[in-house]
Amino acid sequence: MNFDAAAHAAAPPYPDAPQLPHLSRRLRLQYEAAQTRWVLLYPEGMVQLNDSAAEILRRCDGRHTVADIVNELESLFDTQGIAPQVHELLAEGTRRGWLD
Repeated sequence: MNFDAAAHAAAPPYPDAPQLPHLSRRLRLQYEAAQTRWVLLYPEGMVQLNDSAAEILRRCDGRHTVADIVNELESLFDTQGIAPQVHELLAEGTRRGWLD
């Protein structure tokens, strides 16, 4: 069996995650002071977001790549190794219709 490590390393770990994520036009991301948290509003209701999800989704504007988002958050919070969590949230957001 021939294993190409370079090709395997280039494959995205979460194929459902968009590479240039954009919040769906059907949704609105806003801060709810009464709940002291960010929420996603949609015609049928809302989704309360934890702080990490809000920070990721706030950057889903169609102009930032996933790598840009990861780099910005790692710098902002002085941490490393968050790419898997970012990819996982973006993949879940895509499945739920939060991202276009």
